[in-house]
Amino acid sequence: MNEPPAQDRGKTERLLVVEDDRSLREGLAMNLRLQGYQVLTAADAEEGLRQACDARPALIVLDLMLPGGSGLEILQELRRRGQNAPVLILSARNATADKIQGLKLGADDYLAKPFDLRELLARVEALLRRRRAELKSAPRLRCGDLVIDRAARTVLAGGQPLQLSAKEFDLLCLLAAAPGQVFTRETILERVWGWDYEGTARTVDNFVASLRKKLEGGRRPAARIRTAPRVGYKLEAR
Repeated sequence: MNEPPAQDRGKTERLLVVEDDRSLREGLAMNLRLQGYQVLTAADAEEGLRQACDARPALIVLDLMLPGGSGLEILQELRRRGQNAPVLILSARNATADKIQGLKLGADDYLAKPFDLRELLARVEALLRRRRAELKSAPRLRCGDLVIDRAARTVLAGGQPLQLSAKEFDLLCLLAAAPGQVFTRETILERVWGWDYEGTARTVDNFVASLRKKLEGGRRPAARIRTAPRVGYKLEAR
């Protein structure tokens, strides 16, 4: 790989590199950081899936051949969980069938090894540029008088700004994306905290209580979180 010149373009996106070859993994991480990105790394399938679920990266660079599993299995599981971050597959396997399978499972791009570093960086930037445009144009979530801007991570309740913690915001987004739908505590833990988070149902209850208090703090609550006894929670518009 030919190292490109360092650039500081004010990027803030967090990327994840899942690659078992240490030299390649560290080289990619270093060069992506030189471009201004925040970079996390994983060396096997289990750690890659955990990092992807917990850190919610803006983009994933994913090797196919990994200890403990396949990159395609990670990709399939992420898409099953509703994670739509762009995925750039790296693989020494350049067969057309592998490319087709990866794209069918939800990959956004595919680059065969060995590759030119400048090409990889250009593809990463292109995928992120598309993602930025999609986030910018994505419709806001609305539930009654509740308006959630997922790109800006802001919430208006009855026209007034609502101050939420990061997890409270993620929890609200989950509930508001499907008003009236009951989410079990297990689903909430998985979707908001990550699949291997060691918390309990009480963790969910505590955050719901805090979020409910903030939502209902006004004279006319914008929305209410209802409890489905022994099951979980749902959001209802007022």
